[in-house]
Parts: sequence; C-alpha cells; structure tokens
Amino acid sequence: MFNLRSETPKEWVDVVLDDFDSFLLDHAACERKASANAVSFTVRYPNHPKLVQTMVRVAQEEMEHYAQMTDIIYKRGLQFGKDEKDPYINALIKLNRWEGDERLIDRLLIFSIVEGRGCERFHLLANTLPQGELQEFYADLVRSESQHHIVGVQLLKEMFPKEQWEARYQELLDLEGEIVRTLPLRAALH
Repeated sequence: MFNLRSETPKEWVDVVLDDFDSFLLDHAACERKASANAVSFTVRYPNHPKLVQTMVRVAQEEMEHYAQMTDIIYKRGLQFGKDEKDPYINALIKLNRWEGDERLIDRLLIFSIVEGRGCERFHLLANTLPQGELQEFYADLVRSESQHHIVGVQLLKEMFPKEQWEARYQELLDLEGEIVRTLPLRAALH
C-alpha cells in the first residue's frame, strides 16, 4: 500500500487495542503535529505558491481531524498529557538532508511516507474495530487522508526534475521499511 516497503505487523493492532486510550491520545497528537508540519512548509518556502496553497489545505484537514480527535478523547473522559517523542518520526528526521533543495525534497518525501504509513494503519484499524462510531471514524479517515500521502510526491513532480528526487524516494522508502521492521510495537500511530 502506498509504495511502502514493509507492511505493519498484524500484532500492531493487538498492541493498539490493548491500550486503545493511549493510542487515541497519540493519534490526536499526531494530527496536531501533522497540521503544524504542513504550516511549517508555508513559512519556510513562501516562494513556492503551489506548495503553500497545497499545504494550507492539508493543515486545515489535519486540524479538522485533530478537532474530531479531541471530541473523541473528551467523550471518553481522557485527558491530554505531555507530548512524547515519537521514535519513528525521530528516526526519519535523522535521514533528512539539511541543505538547499535537498532539504525540501527530503521533507516532502518524508511527509508523504509518514502520511502513507498513517493511512495504512488507519485502514488496519478500520478493518478490525467493531462496527460503530470509532470504526466509521477510522474508515472515513482512510478516505480523507488517502490523498495526503501523494502530496509531497505530486509537488516534487511539479517543482523538480525526476532525476533530482526519484532515487532518493526509493532510498527513503527502503530506510523507512527498515525502521518499521526494527522499532518495537507500541500503542501509537507510529
């Protein structure tokens, strides 16, 4: 799914369902961070109008998902706590190149890969949860978020020749697959 090199292990769903409240809190934090990340593109790269317009829309959608998550969390009587570091995201950030166009290319590719992984996992949940409000919510999320994973790649196609980013995309997909295979499973989106 989404060009990912490894599938999420089926055991991940069991870990999530065993501590679903923790998963929901983490998922909410991920939606908020995804919105902030999309906004950061608009601030750092204002000279790319198509990127700014696209990321503004993504930020709005991610913030709407965060709002929906806050409703779910408060309805369940849960309380937000301090953000925890995400080992998956931190491992991907370490792969990011930090100079010039390479930085933008990597950020867009990593954005797309993270969104693809998230959508894959929402799909697993939607197919596992019992019928009801949460199952419908995750099924809707799969539909609405399924476009986010291609945002970075679509922007790159418009901004740079394929030779500048395609090999790097394949490399990052391989590295992300290895990260997923080696990180311990936890009741979190990543």
